[in-house]
Amino acid sequence: MADTFLRYTAVAVAMFVVGASVALLAAPHPESSADRETVFLVSTIDALLQGAYDGSVSFDELAAHGDTGIGCGDRLDGELIGLDGEWYLIRTDGRAYPVAGSATTPFAAATFFDPDVAVAIDEPVNLTALLGRLETMFPSENLFYAVRLDGTFPRVVTRSVPAQEKPYPRLADVVANQTVFELENVTGTAVGFWTPALAKGINVPGYHLHFITSDRTAGGHLLDMTVAEGSVQLDTTANFTMVLPSRGDFLKVDLSGDLSGDLERVEK
Repeated sequence: MADTFLRYTAVAVAMFVVGASVALLAAPHPESSADRETVFLVSTIDALLQGAYDGSVSFDELAAHGDTGIGCGDRLDGELIGLDGEWYLIRTDGRAYPVAGSATTPFAAATFFDPDVAVAIDEPVNLTALLGRLETMFPSENLFYAVRLDGTFPRVVTRSVPAQEKPYPRLADVVANQTVFELENVTGTAVGFWTPALAKGINVPGYHLHFITSDRTAGGHLLDMTVAEGSVQLDTTANFTMVLPSRGDFLKVDLSGDLSGDLERVEK
């Protein structure tokens, strides 16, 4: 199993380096390549960790900056996933709800997904092994990578958290009471980002992925999964832009400290 996947990875890496067309997909749309090769960020992960949950950017505005993304709802109400231009919140009942364009998010990341590399998965692999091998495909650890994984999954473990009321607790305390879902024998898609260490405190360093089923009924923040077969695609993205909240708790939160301990508790 591992050898088969590694052979695919080695081919993808080699072709990425030499520029062969077999493993590389179509280039970004030329009419808007600058905008499409940018990760658009709303607020910072360190602000969210400390309870800055008031929505500041509408989903209409977020969608103008990408067709793929992740984040959360206003007041932390559900796990956000954007896929093929459609945006959903997975709430604590485990169901996926289409979001209204006028609704807002306190924290999100979005981009237009134009994959640079695609790799087939034809034997079962768990999430830890898959993500570790994906990193061998990166030309650099100092860039952003949007990730899309489509496939058949014998097991998927996700989570969501409920909407919060003021005074907002810290995110690590909210996640201590998260709702966990175990999905079996489903098809679906995981999307998200690998963020370089240079953006620590701004976004989640390393991988941050959300999942939704093919019928768009269930999903959440991805905790674990096993992939039976499918494909994974990477979009190398060298640019990012940010919009910061101009009101609310964000203006008072202390962003000078090291919150890596809180982040580790939240991402488990």
